[in-house]
Amino acid sequence: MTLSSQFTVNKSVVFSSSTVCSSIINSRWGLFNSVKLQRNIPKFRNLSINSCLTTSDNGEFRREKHDVGDRDGVIIVDHGSRRQQSNLMLNEFVKMFRDKTKYPIVEPAHMELAEPSIKAAFNLCVQQGANRIIVSPFFLSPGRHWNQDIPSLTAEAAKEHPGVSYIVTAPLGLHELLVDVVNDRIKHCLSHVAGDADECAVCIGTGKCRLH
Repeated sequence: MTLSSQFTVNKSVVFSSSTVCSSIINSRWGLFNSVKLQRNIPKFRNLSINSCLTTSDNGEFRREKHDVGDRDGVIIVDHGSRRQQSNLMLNEFVKMFRDKTKYPIVEPAHMELAEPSIKAAFNLCVQQGANRIIVSPFFLSPGRHWNQDIPSLTAEAAKEHPGVSYIVTAPLGLHELLVDVVNDRIKHCLSHVAGDADECAVCIGTGKCRLH
């Protein structure tokens, strides 16, 4: 596997050493782990996984060696929808992400169908003083959008800002914390069906969370 199949880097080396938080393949897709970048990365199978997303006792993310800095802008990008409520949900997630990580520059973006676009978010980050942009796809799995569309749109946005580097990170993948997220969602929906919990923010007002 080559570096290009893991993430896209443009204009300059964006980390100070050869160790970065990247996506390793365990069989096909695995969890985030720190790996040494080489010209050709061999296939990895049955690896023990150490997540680079660590939290402190108060639930906030700890700052690791290669962390987001004050001059970094983070763009969290989803697909985008014609349904405004879905787009607004990304705004809520970005607010939660910003509050928990304490990163100073975090902007939402939609790949298509809605604003702000990746280009608009890129511009906003630069206006706030960012000289490196980290584009994080809010996608579960890799695919054409991650391989082609998002890198292409980001590269186009970067043309207006010479000297500003960027990276498109891996999608969420098979991170073990997603197990807790899915399990929590299941338990909440079952509690709602039993009459012990209100509809969650996703289902509220739809009446869809019910037994058939």
